[in-house]
Amino acid sequence: MEERHIGLELKAIEHAIRRSLDMRFSRNGLEDLFGIQGPIIGFLYDHREDSVFQKDIEKAFNIRRSSATVLLQTLEQKGFIIRESIKQDGRMKKIILTDKAVESNLHIRRELEAFDEMLERNITPEEKETFLHVLDKIRDNLQQEDEK
Repeated sequence: MEERHIGLELKAIEHAIRRSLDMRFSRNGLEDLFGIQGPIIGFLYDHREDSVFQKDIEKAFNIRRSSATVLLQTLEQKGFIIRESIKQDGRMKKIILTDKAVESNLHIRRELEAFDEMLERNITPEEKETFLHVLDKIRDNLQQEDEK
């Protein structure tokens, strides 16, 4: 039996998830959104009463500054967000959803919920709990490695 490697398996699953979400969004009128863009809009919607900055996106989605910059620039170009300087520090830009993003949010949420339901099909609650526990351990291992 061929040995399976956790890192390669996770990378393959991540790729399959991204491809599947992109196809699902494209089929359902959200062709402007790819990869993590939909979840970022959801995060911004959930925090629309707060001041959200790029560093908040970086932390919430565990992405690097350069990746967050590109994602936010793309969302801005597509008309989903605007970035406004704040009075206290002109370098910091508050991220604000546009009406287009607010209107798309409900549709995005429905697609993400349906996607999660599909992913969890045939998985018992106990299996899900075990899987999430193992993912937490992997995340902890990665964070410990990064701290070295």
